[in-house]
Amino acid sequence: MSRRVVVTGAGGGIGAALARRFAADGAQVIVSDLDAAAASAVAAEIDGLAVPADAANEDDTRRLIEVAWAELGGVDLFCSNAGVLTAGDENTPDAAWTRDFSVNVLSHVYVSRHLLPRWLDQGEPKRLLITVSAAGLLSILGSASYAVTKHGALAYAEWLRATYAHRGLVVQALCPQGVRTDMLTRGNEGGSAAAALLAEGALEPAEVAEVAAKAIEGESFLILPHPEVADYYKLRATDTDRWLGGMNKLQRAYEGSPR
Repeated sequence: MSRRVVVTGAGGGIGAALARRFAADGAQVIVSDLDAAAASAVAAEIDGLAVPADAANEDDTRRLIEVAWAELGGVDLFCSNAGVLTAGDENTPDAAWTRDFSVNVLSHVYVSRHLLPRWLDQGEPKRLLITVSAAGLLSILGSASYAVTKHGALAYAEWLRATYAHRGLVVQALCPQGVRTDMLTRGNEGGSAAAALLAEGALEPAEVAEVAAKAIEGESFLILPHPEVADYYKLRATDTDRWLGGMNKLQRAYEGSPR
């Protein structure tokens, strides 16, 4: 079991659930979030340490890791969980694309950039859990920037696993589908096609954290809280035209289009 854990984006949603789950197992947990008050509230609940930080800021990430070594003496499991979703299409403003790429992709780059020199070739395996989303395996309707950046997050996680597995780094990608978080709620309020589709069958954050906690006892790269995602992923790879046709059918149904 991982005894020293850092979780980003842990002020709510999946991140808070991960922090609670690992603390319940006896781990020392650092709760990090852009929202300092939210991070402090979760940390107080689990007797953890709150470290406010912007996951999309490299200096903040470096400082977070330095604090983890100073306070915990190191890190066994780092949950790079922070993420954002912007509803939109090809007309999404450049500033939103940049923000989404910074949080959903570059945050993981910054984590690995500052962790790997401390972790590689240290003997006992170290674990990096990257929260990707099923959108990284499949796609998502209603948010071009989320679909693209989550594909990027998955690609980076794959690259890390392929490049450093023999040097003691275990990288795993957590890829839930719908989860009952503020992100999903905001999507519903905004009339997002993706949110409307994902709301059915959505899991509670604690359920996702439970699946993740069990999965990190092994080494499977993909962690799929919604098992059906594996079938969707296989269909997408083996019959891409059929898959895309099905996705477009869902989009037309949401729009009420007769075509």
